[in-house]
Amino acid sequence: MERVYVAELEAPESPIGTLRLASTERGLACVQLPAAGGRGFAGWLARHAPGAVLETAFAPNREAARQLAEYLAGKRAEFELPVDLRGTDFQRAVWSELRRIPYGEVRSYADVARAIGAPHAVRAVGAANGANPLAIVVPCHRVVATGGALGGYGGGAALKRWLLMMERGHVETGAQGRLL
Repeated sequence: MERVYVAELEAPESPIGTLRLASTERGLACVQLPAAGGRGFAGWLARHAPGAVLETAFAPNREAARQLAEYLAGKRAEFELPVDLRGTDFQRAVWSELRRIPYGEVRSYADVARAIGAPHAVRAVGAANGANPLAIVVPCHRVVATGGALGGYGGGAALKRWLLMMERGHVETGAQGRLL
């Protein structure tokens, strides 16, 4: 039976609020944002690991927590973590492309669709972006609407704006830079 290890990254480690981290034996599988609702951990668990044994355990999530804290403090631009991304082939193609978007830059949903060879699948790219279980680590916040409008984000527009501004060096990081 599969085990899923769950831990929380809480303030002051996270300037955006409490993040819930979930890992499997293969790697980090889910990062739940503070305002994620059904797209967070419970939704991921129901879709991708029903029947898994849940264990509250910080140790399997320690490296992910450390790297996320560094990122949120403005001290890390890329993640070096084993991940357990579960989704359709199309979703995984989108998520792989998201990981290619450089820190501090954005791409449109149309840009991502073209990059994966599906130029007419802009809405499907948006849906895959919204289903991303590894928010921040797989930087779906770097995808915006054509013309630069923010578009949707599972953690809310304020968090998306904060992440983009933080990556561009326009906000204070650390506990004093709390968003929520």
